[in-house]
Amino acid sequence: MTTVLIVEDEPTPRKFLTKILSKKGYESIEAENLAIAHKVLDQDAADIVLLDIKLPDGNGITLLDRIAQESPSLPVIVATGYGDIDTVVDAMQNGAFDFITKPVDAERLIRSLENAGDQVKLYRELAQLRKERWSDQYWVQSSSKSMNSVNDLISRAAPTPASVLLTGETGTGKSLVAGLLHGQSPRSDKASVTINCAAISDHMLESELFGHEANAFTGAGPRRKLGLMEVADGSSLFLDEISTMKADLQAKLLRALEERVIRRVGGTKEIAIDIRLITATNKDIMQMISDGDFREDLYYRLNVVEIVMPPLRDRTEDIPALAGSFIKSLSMDFGSQVTGVRPRAMEALIAYNWPGNIRELKNAIERALLLCDAHQIDIGHLSEEIKKSVSSTKRKKSRSTKRKK
Repeated sequence: MTTVLIVEDEPTPRKFLTKILSKKGYESIEAENLAIAHKVLDQDAADIVLLDIKLPDGNGITLLDRIAQESPSLPVIVATGYGDIDTVVDAMQNGAFDFITKPVDAERLIRSLENAGDQVKLYRELAQLRKERWSDQYWVQSSSKSMNSVNDLISRAAPTPASVLLTGETGTGKSLVAGLLHGQSPRSDKASVTINCAAISDHMLESELFGHEANAFTGAGPRRKLGLMEVADGSSLFLDEISTMKADLQAKLLRALEERVIRRVGGTKEIAIDIRLITATNKDIMQMISDGDFREDLYYRLNVVEIVMPPLRDRTEDIPALAGSFIKSLSMDFGSQVTGVRPRAMEALIAYNWPGNIRELKNAIERALLLCDAHQIDIGHLSEEIKKSVSSTKRKKSRSTKRKK
């Protein structure tokens, strides 16, 4: 059932609207002022908002502005007796879905609600498709205990605002998990923001994260720059290779996370932020803390939930499914007719040690697709390094058998 938040200070029209909506199968939540309306929004309890402009504790446009910033998929129908052109323009520019004048015509209201309901349905379908895209196209059903544990942590952590630290070797899928955490979160209707801390110089990293005012430093330029923490407000921020961040910037990041405010480089104004932070590293942070290279207090702030990504060599039972997933996705890009992997080639893939983990497996499949003119990848389409792993494994098995005899 669709829930409509009715923000109206006069009790008589408010009850009238509730009665109309009830007859048409809508559930209503009544708010006689902005304060109550804000509390309802905090609980994400409404699907559509029916908003009066003139309220005892302020202008309804302020609520409309909040919705446009935080919940752009939430339709707002503005209903007011002050139907002058300036009010209409102001409301529509601030993101109103529709505008109706009071006294409200019941049929006109229902048509507007039905149209708004179609938008709500569309956004829900898009959100579902987004989650299915993440889970089906980029993630495979795992057969390993270690990945089952990872999947369980993802499903538990994704709906929450908890900070997540992703650890593990290069190429184990940390960036993919960061995408899953955002894609399965309540913030998924807004794009996440990603930055690789190792790819940017220390000086520029501060500017990228916090932004800077015009001419704040040499080369800053005459225009203000928004930082990625500000851009990610209301969404998720993924900081990859967090362990490369220098101590002074670690301290500024810790302050921002604890106080939920940032200050642009060269600025004096504090800007409130609401971000869900996801970080990743392939380093031993506890050793870095011991060596004085990483702040212990920041580590505990980042590590509310730690997800340890196992190396591919410890989950070889997943290689057939991963290879199949890469063949399916890459074949479309390459225009390839390849549908699978022959047993000899799969034996080699499973025997190989994969120092580059999943990223290396994907590259191996990509190379094989370029070389393969048949419908299945064979051992000849694999690199010499991977081919050697089969003979090496057979020699080890042979020596083991002889010793037993």
